[in-house]
Amino acid sequence: MNLQNIQCPYCGETFEAEVDTSGGSQEYVEDCYVCCRPIVFRTEVDVDGELISCEVRREND
Repeated sequence: MNLQNIQCPYCGETFEAEVDTSGGSQEYVEDCYVCCRPIVFRTEVDVDGELISCEVRREND
């Protein structure tokens, strides 16, 4: 797990989210802790399991 500061693409609030790097690069949906809308997380992980990038977007974008 890797803690990342995330800004919700809906409400704009920043919160700390646990990003799972154990499964490699992936895309998954997690609800905003503030407004409860679905945020799509797209993570890129290197061969050593280290987080390279974490992008967030609205579900329908």
